[in-house]
Amino acid sequence: MSQSSQSSQEYAINTSGPPGAPPLKILCVTGWCRNGSTIIGNILNEVPEFFHVGEMHFLWKNAAGMGANSSCGCGRPLTECHIWSRILPLDRPPGTSVEAHAQVVIRRQLACVRTRHTWRVLDRGLHSTEIREHAALMTRTYHAVAALTGARVLVDTTKIPGEAALLPHLEGVIPYYVHLVRDPRAVAQSWSREKQYCYVMSSRKSTAYWCGFNVASQAILRRHPERSMFLRYEEFIADPAGTIDALLRFCGADPEANPMRGQTIELRTNHTVTGNPDRFNTGTTVIRNRDDSWRSGLSMPARLTATTLSWPLFRRYGYGGTPLKGLRMRRTVGPGA
Repeated sequence: MSQSSQSSQEYAINTSGPPGAPPLKILCVTGWCRNGSTIIGNILNEVPEFFHVGEMHFLWKNAAGMGANSSCGCGRPLTECHIWSRILPLDRPPGTSVEAHAQVVIRRQLACVRTRHTWRVLDRGLHSTEIREHAALMTRTYHAVAALTGARVLVDTTKIPGEAALLPHLEGVIPYYVHLVRDPRAVAQSWSREKQYCYVMSSRKSTAYWCGFNVASQAILRRHPERSMFLRYEEFIADPAGTIDALLRFCGADPEANPMRGQTIELRTNHTVTGNPDRFNTGTTVIRNRDDSWRSGLSMPARLTATTLSWPLFRRYGYGGTPLKGLRMRRTVGPGA
């Protein structure tokens, strides 16, 4: 295909949704990193009319080589992937480089939709020119991905609450929120190990982020209780098939399409924007039903740090042996339409 014909095809992508079509559903996963969102997203990616975008927030930064990694889940650079190579030019002014455009997007993200901005977005919505421009970019991007892939539900595992809080302000989009939480000790252990493009983080820093992201995620669920679900990673691995059933019902999909068979899933190539490096794995994948390697793999000081700094959320989420109060996974939450 010639460059000119490819360009015209790219800009012919529908970026607002077909007239009269139902709203595009975004299944948005919030919470702190290393919480299992990548594998859950990739399982849902196997459901017809679902598409796991990965962490959409980092698309422009990573495509410009300014982020942690520039590879799509398919293994190709984002700029060469047959999905993202057609999405990236949609909002880029003619003659502007990928790098220059990424700097504009990143500047708006830092100014408007960081975790610290969650409450401002919830309370004030599209309150500035910058956030209106970012909302317009995200609206066009989500609809363009849906048009290219035929998806009716996009799974976004960005996990940044500021971005999640913006979703109700996107035209033609209806968000469904999943607040996904994992034991902070297991999260700290995961961050303590080097893994491809992922850097190492101390237990203190990991747990501080764990607290901040989860508090902000709770604010979103309180604001939108009718389309929100709280889920612990430990519940998912104990019953992955049941959890996926619940997620499908949550956003109005048929659980008969559930691709899980007990603890096993057959994964095909995906097109995720960053995430856990395990996103590159395909074929037969078994979900382990235990997540307690931190007991032997995390030092006692690091373990105490994670437990102390995460209190009282640690107890609220049931990791201190106290039953959760109204926070367990709700299998039928939401209007389902």
